[in-house]
Amino acid sequence: MGLTYRIEYLRSVVNDDIPPLPKSAKRQIRRAIEQKLTTHPFELGKPLRYSLRGARRLRAGEYRGIYRIDPPDLVLVVKIGHRREVYEQ
Repeated sequence: MGLTYRIEYLRSVVNDDIPPLPKSAKRQIRRAIEQKLTTHPFELGKPLRYSLRGARRLRAGEYRGIYRIDPPDLVLVVKIGHRREVYEQ
């Protein structure tokens, strides 16, 4: 079996990004993070460019999770939001 990655969230994600989301979106995002990022964060997330260089995105329906991989085994979720707004800084 391969490496299992730990998932951590920035405080701003927990306090600001997640609470206003619809319940169904929270479930969908949580499931995507738990199933995909704990085992294959490099393969299942698309690398981002420009001001988000070094980060990757995970799709979960209409919502996106932006994360960074910190070797050897940490995935840090830095932003969660609707696809229209999540890339704005």
